[in-house]
Amino acid sequence: MTNPIAIGIAGVGKIARDQHLPALAANDGFRLIAGASRNATVDGINNYPSIEAMLKAEPALQAVSLCAPPQVRFAQASAALAAGKHVMLEKPPGASVAEVGVLAELALQNQCTLFASWHSRYAPGVEAARSWLAAQEVTGVHVQWKEDVRRWHPNQDWIWQPGGLGVFDPGINALSIVTRILPRPFFLKAADLLVPANRHNPIAANLDFTDAAGTPIRAEFDWRHGPEELWQIDVTTQGGTLRLSQGGKLLEIDGKTVDVGPEREYPNLYVRFFELIANGTSDVDVRPLQHVADALLLGDRKTVEPFVE
Repeated sequence: MTNPIAIGIAGVGKIARDQHLPALAANDGFRLIAGASRNATVDGINNYPSIEAMLKAEPALQAVSLCAPPQVRFAQASAALAAGKHVMLEKPPGASVAEVGVLAELALQNQCTLFASWHSRYAPGVEAARSWLAAQEVTGVHVQWKEDVRRWHPNQDWIWQPGGLGVFDPGINALSIVTRILPRPFFLKAADLLVPANRHNPIAANLDFTDAAGTPIRAEFDWRHGPEELWQIDVTTQGGTLRLSQGGKLLEIDGKTVDVGPEREYPNLYVRFFELIANGTSDVDVRPLQHVADALLLGDRKTVEPFVE
């Protein structure tokens, strides 16, 4: 048996504690030896105030998982890649599409793995949906991704700032699934962006996409939803209807539930990261982020009531 990969984590916030740390603890392929965070520490490992300090003090590190907000991710990733470390990027992989392309080139130059991870693609129903849709002629898609921002991003100002994406932070999860399951690529035609009067980024968005065949693809994102989330994708085809709900955990075809197994989104991210490192390859798909960038470019911004935490 090979020795586990020595990995560090940068950005010890809610997503790291809720998902990344448990997933790493359950994966025999990795050994967490260090953490980097301005305001938090992880018990049982060495902790540093910055990724630069961690890289300097921990020469045994082989890989780094980056969980800090996207606005600082390029600087962190480029430092890790320059030091010869494999890098996994939490979603979104960066604050812009172009910077992720630069990171991919840096990874290639330094012979490192770069993994732009999309955790929602690893929801249990996604691959089964993709397989079924591969043999179908899609006639329409309706995406509803609605939740309460106060529950999922309490007091997190970075999401409202440039590069923080606003409602596209959860919405990009839906886009990561749709870009994975649909048999044809698609592009944005129009968008309405609802922006609080006191914020930079939208709190809701309605997007209309299409593909080369003219298929209508509608996505509705809203951070003002009630206590129960609505994370649902409906796809109509000439051969029947498909529904992914609960963020991809449940799959129904023509109203019948398909057994897709248990939820393992974040554990499977690290399985994938390990495979990429072992094979000396990278996985950098920027399509979900590109769709968000297009929405921010083409969208009609409409001012709505201020958002107060």
